[in-house]
Amino acid sequence: MAETKENIVMFPFMAQGHIIPFLGLALELEKKTGYTITFVNIPQNIKKIQPLIPPTSAIRLLEIPFDPSAHGLPPNFETTESLPPLLMLRLFITSPSLQPAFRKVISDLVHEHGQPPLCIISDMFFGWSVKVAHEFSAFHTIFNVGGGNAMALFHSIWLNLPHKKTKSEEFPIPGFPEDWLESDGMLFNTIEEIDHVGLEYFRQQIGCPVWPIGPILSSLGSKARAGDEAESTLNHCMKWLDSKPEKSVLYVAFGSQMQPSPSQTIELATALEASGRNFIWVIRPPKNSATNNGNGNGWLPSGFEQRIHGRGLLLEWAPQLEILSHKSTGAFLSHSGWNSVVESLINGLPVLALPMMGDQHFIAKMLEEETEVCIGLASGSSEAKYKEILETIEVVMGETIKGKDMKTKACEIKYLLGEAKKDNKIFKGASTKAMDEFLSAVLSNVIKSQNGGRMFSSGGEFGFDFHSLMKLIRGDQSSSVLGM
Repeated sequence: MAETKENIVMFPFMAQGHIIPFLGLALELEKKTGYTITFVNIPQNIKKIQPLIPPTSAIRLLEIPFDPSAHGLPPNFETTESLPPLLMLRLFITSPSLQPAFRKVISDLVHEHGQPPLCIISDMFFGWSVKVAHEFSAFHTIFNVGGGNAMALFHSIWLNLPHKKTKSEEFPIPGFPEDWLESDGMLFNTIEEIDHVGLEYFRQQIGCPVWPIGPILSSLGSKARAGDEAESTLNHCMKWLDSKPEKSVLYVAFGSQMQPSPSQTIELATALEASGRNFIWVIRPPKNSATNNGNGNGWLPSGFEQRIHGRGLLLEWAPQLEILSHKSTGAFLSHSGWNSVVESLINGLPVLALPMMGDQHFIAKMLEEETEVCIGLASGSSEAKYKEILETIEVVMGETIKGKDMKTKACEIKYLLGEAKKDNKIFKGASTKAMDEFLSAVLSNVIKSQNGGRMFSSGGEFGFDFHSLMKLIRGDQSSSVLGM
């Protein structure tokens, strides 16, 4: 039997936008606690992640067996990025089929370590994992990689479908259904100051602790896409940005999952060309586009690349965090996926939003109407025309009053995000405190199990800070630790 060591198991959904923040959280937990972090996913993703783990990290990657062909999925499936929309839906529907294999993974870990994991942190789409966790007396937490406000709206509408019950364009949104009530808590990649309404919504509807621990950042997942070319692309981008004036570059990217339609791509290209602004555009074949047989980017206007040469940089992959943090970058034209939004705001950059799916529409609306750091370019299924895009670029990148206000508010949120993660002898930020509370809750569950359901009490929500609780679990049950 292996040496006993505290273990946290993490199990993200097979989507790039979920794996990236899970990896970021895994690295944070390892650094903060020294625990063994076991990262579970299907074999294709584990092989892709393996070379990305820093040499200083001992994160353990564990494969969970999954046969894509048994569920009508392509054999080369890795993440939802490689699936068309209909097959994405099939993956969501078939995800509970992983439950028996996941139960065996946890059972094997219990046998190996002689004790259950301290905690199982699962994806929001793996709610069934709570039953496995409690089977082995492990603490269970859902890590919701989206923002609180948008996810509350998205899930309530999706599960209740109130728009089918009325002909009115406006309709009330009922309370969140009772589907995650068995979980012991929820983690969110956000901060209380910009997401209070959504976080309170989940606290009231689910009835369990909700810990905003953001911002969680990681470039590991994005580097997986670039492979061996990551370093050379990074150097090329930094050299190009170094040659541009401060705040003069518009960064354009739409995440790993979706790309604009061919017609929307044309409108965007036309606007970028007409703007005369510097830009970096991460561009891949638009959805529903035909292959171009190697004759350049056939979905772009004829001669576009030649006309924007020198002030426009077209890439299939880009080091997003590094670009957004460069002094020459002034704004982000994005699909408004939550990971991208967090990465933009942590650098004090306003957002031009072109949402395409899921919670992106709600995120864009929240950023525009509540935090006022964004201008939405399209709503619903409509596409933005080049004149609208051009006007918005000028508002945000130019010296307009609205543009200046957006930049000021974005910098204010940057400050809040930075303060939330502070952790020193003088000051602990709100997200740092939330992480401590989460870990204290995890360890309190262990002590409760060890003492037949009896909990010690010495004040505070969970009795002790997690460092004291860790000493208690490891056998230092002195009166000073027990608070007696």
